[in-house]
Amino acid sequence: MKSLFTVLFLGFLQFFSAQEEEYPYGVFNFQENKTQKIFTDWTRVRQEPKVDAQILDSLQTNQQILIVKKEEIVLKLGERSSNWYKISYQKGEQVAEGYIWGGNLCVGYRNKNGYDFLFGLSKTENRKDKRSGENFKQNIASIKVLEGNTLLDEVFFNTGRGEELSYGTFTVESNHKLQNVELTLKSVVSGEACGIASYDQYVLFKDKKLIALPQLMNVGDADVYYHSENFIFPNDKGGSPNTIIFKMEEMEKDEKDREKKKYSSKTYLWNGTSYQLK
Repeated sequence: MKSLFTVLFLGFLQFFSAQEEEYPYGVFNFQENKTQKIFTDWTRVRQEPKVDAQILDSLQTNQQILIVKKEEIVLKLGERSSNWYKISYQKGEQVAEGYIWGGNLCVGYRNKNGYDFLFGLSKTENRKDKRSGENFKQNIASIKVLEGNTLLDEVFFNTGRGEELSYGTFTVESNHKLQNVELTLKSVVSGEACGIASYDQYVLFKDKKLIALPQLMNVGDADVYYHSENFIFPNDKGGSPNTIIFKMEEMEKDEKDREKKKYSSKTYLWNGTSYQLK
């Protein structure tokens, strides 16, 4: 019989075995001849694609650049692994070129109502697993909101590691009929293999501030196990005014291939400014 812990543990084994051969994470796979944006403030532009190369310039968050070429060289910092990229960008009246590390670029970005919203991986923190007591490195992601070049707010949250970073998306949704909320942001990182978790992070935007909701996690192992989490907002079927309903469903098959399902739910109340568990 499988369990959520077992599936995640198997996923971690895949993750650690994968680290024996360094590879770039898919969320940092950027296409050539496409525009991108700088996520990490004061990102260094170097003369060559290596950390000890001469620094030519530094770029601020939200600077738009053009990906000229993806280099084969991969650099891993903490739990972020990415190729180097040759880029070009506007500097005054001139066009400048150089190399930057892909981990400093946005995983996704959007513009809405005059604001720029950026999603990326900010840093790696050392953590201790409560169950095993072993130390591990945790990626920390963040979403930023800027008005022009001014950073208005930023929220941080845990995100995937290793094969959990195969794919990433960033979207802008409606306010889901939550009082005083202007819009909702949603970031997703996910893996491509069985037993590798995906993480959904919803963030509310109101009064130029960002409010992160509890993170959702989904994982499955073929047709023998799955764990699914989602929110029901007021504008969804089954929703209620100014409430956010958390739903969890879990299925596992026993030795006789019989399905056993578990369900749970929580209700968060939204008062127009913040949320709290009912």
